[in-house]
Amino acid sequence: MAKNVSLASMDQKLAMAKRCSHEGVVAGAKAAVVASVATAIPTFAIGKMLPWARTYLNPTAKALIVSTAAGMAYFVVADKTILKTARQNSFKQA
Repeated sequence: MAKNVSLASMDQKLAMAKRCSHEGVVAGAKAAVVASVATAIPTFAIGKMLPWARTYLNPTAKALIVSTAAGMAYFVVADKTILKTARQNSFKQA
């Protein structure tokens, strides 16, 4: 048996999904900025101080370290935020 779903109900669900996604993107971007700064400072400082790092970590490797940390932070925080918001909204409608 198929349920009858009104167009207004679908529009409301779509708007809620867009809001959840937007909140996740904003939270993820903030986390990525913080992770970039928190990773870049020690990475570049160690590249100047330690002889081993000066020899083996070229600028590309340093950029890869920073961008990997930022990307991981973005996706983890965005995913957690979207799930949290969706969970809150599912309890409101139930």
